[in-house]
Amino acid sequence: MRRTAHRLLAAAVVLGAAAGLAACGSPQEPPATGGATTTTAQAAPAPKVRPTEVRVPKIGAQSSLITTGLNTDGTLEVPPVDKPMQASWFRLSPTPGDTGPAVILGHVDGNKEPGVFFKLRELKAGDEVFVRRADAKEVKFLVDHVEQVPKDQFPQDRVYSNTEKPELRLITCGGAFDHAEHNYKDNIVVFAKLAA
Repeated sequence: MRRTAHRLLAAAVVLGAAAGLAACGSPQEPPATGGATTTTAQAAPAPKVRPTEVRVPKIGAQSSLITTGLNTDGTLEVPPVDKPMQASWFRLSPTPGDTGPAVILGHVDGNKEPGVFFKLRELKAGDEVFVRRADAKEVKFLVDHVEQVPKDQFPQDRVYSNTEKPELRLITCGGAFDHAEHNYKDNIVVFAKLAA
């Protein structure tokens, strides 16, 4: 069933802590209701086309996409930390190429090895991101900007709120590693827009 970013905001979503070196966690939850940038008019739900692969040539990142959702505690399910090169698409976000902010997650590292998004912080405006879908379409996004934000200041509205056009968010961990918490202190968020 097609779920919009507005419905995503109604869910209790956080970047859930995963066990191991690459645990990505954010204590922040999206607001219970849409923010000022959220649109409200919605069409009847329709089946989603599943994205199957993400490719970021500038940083040599490429992965098939597994589908993740929410854990039982309401945290965002992340790809397995013991497979740090595996990225995932958050199924409660739009399909990449459809209207709204699609969300793809990947680890910065895991199992004492670099993860698929190890170099995500190196992206700059204009860099390309490609997402292949099950309908055989490959959609191209251009990076708008990259932010490194403390997890306790995660910009939920800007990441999850509805957009008028197709957009993409790539999310991983970053910043200093907190050995006591087994977690990175920041998130790296790439904001990208569909190429014309």
